[in-house]
Amino acid sequence: MPGPFDGIRVVDMTTVFVGPYSSQLLGDMGAEVIKVEAPDGDLTRGSGPAQNTGMAASFLQLNRNKRAIALNLKTEGGAEAFRALLRETDLFVHNMRPEPLERLGFDYDRVREINPNIIYCNIWGFGREGRYAGQAAYDDVIQGASGFVALEGFGGKEARYVPSLIADKTTGLFAAYAMSAALYHKLATGEGQEIEVPMFESMVSFIFPEHLCGESFLPPIGPPGSIRHAKPMRWPYKTKDGHICALPGSDKHWRGFLKAIDREDLWENPILKDRKSRTANIDAVNALIGELMLERTTAEWTKLLAEAGVPCMPISSLEEVVADGHLADVGFWQEMDHPSEGRVRLMKPPYSLSKSPPTIRRDPPRFGEHTSAILAEHGYDADEIARLLNEGAVLDGTE
Repeated sequence: MPGPFDGIRVVDMTTVFVGPYSSQLLGDMGAEVIKVEAPDGDLTRGSGPAQNTGMAASFLQLNRNKRAIALNLKTEGGAEAFRALLRETDLFVHNMRPEPLERLGFDYDRVREINPNIIYCNIWGFGREGRYAGQAAYDDVIQGASGFVALEGFGGKEARYVPSLIADKTTGLFAAYAMSAALYHKLATGEGQEIEVPMFESMVSFIFPEHLCGESFLPPIGPPGSIRHAKPMRWPYKTKDGHICALPGSDKHWRGFLKAIDREDLWENPILKDRKSRTANIDAVNALIGELMLERTTAEWTKLLAEAGVPCMPISSLEEVVADGHLADVGFWQEMDHPSEGRVRLMKPPYSLSKSPPTIRRDPPRFGEHTSAILAEHGYDADEIARLLNEGAVLDGTE
């Protein structure tokens, strides 16, 4: 069955994580995504383990369901080929800073002259109306600027980056959401539009629903920062032989928890009587749970708490996640034969649609793999393609 964006064409001039992640989501939903790369290729082609040059693991995980063309936009031939792509696309997405894009001649105003109804998506570090506009940004920078790093210090721990590109991927999700909304508008009205998805604002939006706290009111009635979520005692609990993640949050959970361990007498403890008391005395509550957890093994607690209806899971190593039985049950890991990389493992989209399901239809492309084919689809004959290849205006990945 075709995906919901079947028939939609996307020109994707993004690199590294945030942009390729967002455009891959559109590809999963059926869009035809043409990945446009500069002569030196996407940086993630050389990031992480690889069997062949230009096909590193990170690239594989961000670029399925795409075709690849390599253009040198600093040449007239490459720029004209890019204009040909833009004339026949529904959506263009990039994550370049404004000034370099304008120098190349592909800012929104000029692209709209080429294709008046195009959807044009800017993904960059900071909103262009603010004082940080135009500044370079990577995930670590946005983690720090957005307050995410400070949350560690707020909880009494040493400030550090989260060991995941969470700002990139969060912004990528917002970008896919915004582009989907713009595509819906275009399908309904025929109108294109310009989209701006800044990483800084996206990450603040992601962090602050639980952390704006007293600053939600004017004048403020307290400082920002959710004490409950950032307390030093909020760690996975130690068991007899390891750790477990457990959260008896509601009154029902607490009653089930105490009944399961035959300690219903603790329900009379005033710090446990309701959610408000437990929140106000969160350190004491966490300390109490911590003491109780030391009485059993992780496996014993996992079985007991699950039977009591209390949310819990043991801590999984990355290797254990890859081998997780539930993920195997739902077919999360998709194995496929890649033409140059052999057998590879990709992640299927984590959501499902009963009538228009997302699918993995295309292998992550080799550098310039589809350059000639895409140019031919846009009116270039064999001699013109050969001339552009010879001039270095376009590249096809061959030696």
